[in-house]
Amino acid sequence: MLATQLINSGFPSVHLTDSASLALQLMDDYDVQHLPVISEEKFMGLVAKADLLDLSEEQAIGGDSTLILPYSIKGDEHFLTALKLAAEKEISLVPVINDQLELLGVISITELLYRLSDFLGNNEPGGIIVLEISKRNFSFGEISRLVETNDALITQCNTFTEPETGLVIITLKINKIEISAIVATFQRYEYVVRYYFGEEQYANELKDNYNHLLAYLNV
Repeated sequence: MLATQLINSGFPSVHLTDSASLALQLMDDYDVQHLPVISEEKFMGLVAKADLLDLSEEQAIGGDSTLILPYSIKGDEHFLTALKLAAEKEISLVPVINDQLELLGVISITELLYRLSDFLGNNEPGGIIVLEISKRNFSFGEISRLVETNDALITQCNTFTEPETGLVIITLKINKIEISAIVATFQRYEYVVRYYFGEEQYANELKDNYNHLLAYLNV
């Protein structure tokens, strides 16, 4: 998903000649901590609420160039680039510009989180299994094969290397909610299952037994 697909093109911006009080009022109205700044239709950067609070109300935003933060992405970049920038720079919105340095719009952090959740498949039902493994033993092919032997599929796989241990932490989203058999398979093949989230087989059996008991009592 590209940045241009997520932008809010109607979001307000301020000019270098606008007062700090105007910018602060807009930030309060739109519940953000940053606003894009433009000059002669060109994007200049972002201004932060925390910095504006140190200015007098009528002081122009462009009066101190060090307050303008040069953060933006191009419209043809992936939305994960916007997420990375927002996280690294701790900004509440990400400006999106074109090759002519014109502001196309902004992407809010709320929109980025929503799209990330969708990207990770959180809206789809399924269980989650978290494995830990050494780098030299990591084989996605084998992991996928073990899942498929239980008539299931991996719908999402995310990995990162844990700095403290050097282990690869693998988070799998499975297209089944009941994952006890898959967990058992991993353990049988000596994988370390750090966490798992899903329904257990015994929980379903208890539910069935309870329903049978109610049916018997109602006879």
